Amino acid sequence: MEKMVVQKIETVSLPVEGMTCASCVARVEKTLTRVDGVEQAAVNLASERVTFSFDPGKTNLNALASVVEKAGYKLLLPDPPSASRSDSAARNDLQENHQERAYRKTKSDFLLSVALSVPVMFISMVSMTDWFMRWSPLSMEEVNKVLFLLSTVVMVLPGKRFFDSAWKQAKHVTADMNTLVAVGTGTAYAFSSLVVLFPHWLPDASAANAIYFDTAATIITLILLGKLLEARAKRKTTDAIRRLLHLQPKTAHLLRDGKELEVEVGELVVNDIIIVRPGEKIPVDGVVTNGSSSVDESLVTGESLPVEKSMSHKLIGGTINKNGSIEFRATAVGKDTVIAHIARLVEDAQGSKAPIQALADKIAGVFVPIVVGIAVLTFVGWYIFGGLPFTSAMVNFIAVLIIACPCALGLATPTAIMVGTGLGATRGILIRDAQSLERAQNVQTIVLDKTGTVTEGKPVVTDLFAFNGFEKTHIVQLAAALENKSEHPLGRAVVEYARKMPVGLPEAESFESDTGWGVRGVVAGASVLIGNAGMMERGAVESVGGSAEGSRVWNNGIVESGGGNSRTANEILASLAAQGKTPILVAIDGKIAGIIGVGDVVKPSSREVIGKLKGLGIDIVMITGDNPATAGAIAAQVGIDEVIAGVLPDEKSRHIKRLQTGGRVVAMVGDGINDAPALAQADVSIAMGSGTDVAMEAADITLMQSDLAGVLEAIALSKRTMLSIKQNLFWAFVYNVIGIPVAALGYLNPMVAAGAMAMSSVSVVSNSLRLRRWRA
Repeated sequence: MEKMVVQKIETVSLPVEGMTCASCVARVEKTLTRVDGVEQAAVNLASERVTFSFDPGKTNLNALASVVEKAGYKLLLPDPPSASRSDSAARNDLQENHQERAYRKTKSDFLLSVALSVPVMFISMVSMTDWFMRWSPLSMEEVNKVLFLLSTVVMVLPGKRFFDSAWKQAKHVTADMNTLVAVGTGTAYAFSSLVVLFPHWLPDASAANAIYFDTAATIITLILLGKLLEARAKRKTTDAIRRLLHLQPKTAHLLRDGKELEVEVGELVVNDIIIVRPGEKIPVDGVVTNGSSSVDESLVTGESLPVEKSMSHKLIGGTINKNGSIEFRATAVGKDTVIAHIARLVEDAQGSKAPIQALADKIAGVFVPIVVGIAVLTFVGWYIFGGLPFTSAMVNFIAVLIIACPCALGLATPTAIMVGTGLGATRGILIRDAQSLERAQNVQTIVLDKTGTVTEGKPVVTDLFAFNGFEKTHIVQLAAALENKSEHPLGRAVVEYARKMPVGLPEAESFESDTGWGVRGVVAGASVLIGNAGMMERGAVESVGGSAEGSRVWNNGIVESGGGNSRTANEILASLAAQGKTPILVAIDGKIAGIIGVGDVVKPSSREVIGKLKGLGIDIVMITGDNPATAGAIAAQVGIDEVIAGVLPDEKSRHIKRLQTGGRVVAMVGDGINDAPALAQADVSIAMGSGTDVAMEAADITLMQSDLAGVLEAIALSKRTMLSIKQNLFWAFVYNVIGIPVAALGYLNPMVAAGAMAMSSVSVVSNSLRLRRWRA
């Protein structure tokens, strides 16, 4: 029996040359999706890229590039992948080269056009005065021929791009912005050329004086100016990815066979030992094997303060070592590093489309043909029914074509999405796609996982009580020495607490674990028993002294050492339980010595952030597998009113679904792995404090910092980005809705229309770039 081969679908994002407006976007998308094997395609006009998924068994990139070229555009293919560079770096280089070439070409075309158009405009204006004709050595006919020559150069060289694209579109019976420019300027130029070269062909003498070379040349120049400003502004929208990819240094100090070598970062492999000195960038991801330092992770996680790093701590490539030399073992290189994952995620998000863009896309598909129709009706109406001369009707025809701007419609959404997702990445907020960004603004209920989200996620010692005259430092010293042999999280918390105290940890002489109860052993000649109340009972611990063999009342009458406001053991145990903390009882040589309170403490920012979220009208729910008492105590500390406790991980999704009843938009905040079913069920899933593949691919939003403040900032960023999109779409629509009728009614000069058209696109991009200065 033959094996069935399952072909893997590939998704790529590549630059496309030749796109100028929203009509081009629709054209490229349709061209690709009609190819057998292409599943979906999405074009981002702001970045001039297309992201598409295809089956390599049915088609390939070269074939798709050929199809796109036949449609009048050029799909730029990357060089073969290199082991030394990530995919994102290769694609970014391709994108940068494309953008740089396009910018330089537009700039040179604009400068040439200005150099020729200014004389054309000046001569056209002064030739209408009496003094010019008296002093000019040239006749009017000769002046017009000079204007013809200068304008011809403008049309043939700087203006060539518009006519080439219009011709390609015409061959496929389609049209775009270039069609409008080519028809408008071409009409003015052709008519003026006819007047100058063949005046006897004109039916009336008045038309012989109608020269519009200045109109044609100035329109080309103004539109090129708009394109130049637009290109410069669009380059800034990709600054986030560029900064991320440039974080990685070029070289690294590799320790091999006891010798230090300076090598290219691309030559590093997993398990290499690397040395990083103060002030140097960490080249790849890894784990500290020697030394300690503080590391500036602000450009990756958004954390403003340096993070202390020592043995076994994780390092992120691209971060900056501040004040100590460290050695670390590489755990990820090239495309597998956190920086590469983040860049890829941001790149994908910037290439995606928000649902709000659907209306603009529908309008763009029919925009140009409708505008051409309105322009023709304008000419016919004025010339045949309005009684205007041919030339005046033609001017109104040109004005309608030039004022219409599908560019602004095409740029309104993607520019804001690019800036918003890029800004989020620089602040440690990774947004998977535009849909997630748009949905986040509408969140009505946020469900918070307790452990690691509201709380720190790891137990720490919070309280210490001594009995029967034992010193607290002595209790901690013996307890930590015994727990140092244990791997239990509560035991590790005691050890970490002891290491912060000025006490040494003696070696335990014996150690025995009683699963479910505690541990026992001998430390420094003393018999030590650590565990829960049941462990004390099983160990027949004395309460105050004397023999307590078989006693079950070890805590009766025990009073905390120190007098004053001392409490009984029962009161302390009840108090710890009310606070959601776990008591660890310590007995030394058969006597109860102390109680250590251990708890998963609330994060410093949790209460403040939850208060602000509630202030936005968002309902907050905490969900946890912990018992109701512990969950209730934590919820009370942070101001959460609704708690769902005692829930298994696979049951959380059922509660999310219940909260979604009635169409409420629910966000789930968890760790991105254990909460996977609940995250999948939620309308917006937010994973906290993780840079792992699993978290970034499973969640709609990943927060690089383990801080609830990121949730508040992500929602605020969503609202601000969507406001920019709505502003952009409003101005793009209003511009066209007002501008086209005004031009059709004859109130708009074509040159003024060209300037307005150029500035409409620039204003949309500039409004999106304002997002870069936004602070939550």
